[in-house]
Amino acid sequence: MLRDTIKAAQIESMKAGDKARLAAVRLILAKLKDKDIELRTAANVPDDDVVVTDVLQKMAKQRRESITLYEQGGRQELAEIEKAELAVIETFLPQQMGEDEVKAAIAAIITETGAEGMKDMGKVVGALKAKHGTQIDMGKASQLVKSALA
Repeated sequence: MLRDTIKAAQIESMKAGDKARLAAVRLILAKLKDKDIELRTAANVPDDDVVVTDVLQKMAKQRRESITLYEQGGRQELAEIEKAELAVIETFLPQQMGEDEVKAAIAAIITETGAEGMKDMGKVVGALKAKHGTQIDMGKASQLVKSALA
């Protein structure tokens, strides 16, 4: 399980004295704890790896946005910290699909669902997230779906 891998990485980082990696892993574990608390009242709880992957993807997206903003603002030292955290987060994420693979998956789902235009975008994005949600950046994928249906 992914959560066990993250906890093992925390122990490895402590033993190795890698403070930067340890801080990033602790951030991940804190976010996971927050998500667990949030899901206590949920009617149906998704599989643990799905929850962990979702949290990691959101954290990675936040780091990418922060890096862009820091670089635009001329705060390179803060951008470097975010890049280091992003590198740690990405080590736990499943392998992401390439753009060509995403386009092929979108084409297959459009054919599968019989989607014909923009009115079917929600159906296509939902099916794409259900099948490949852990392997695709859904922000980029929605743009590709939009262009495929236009």
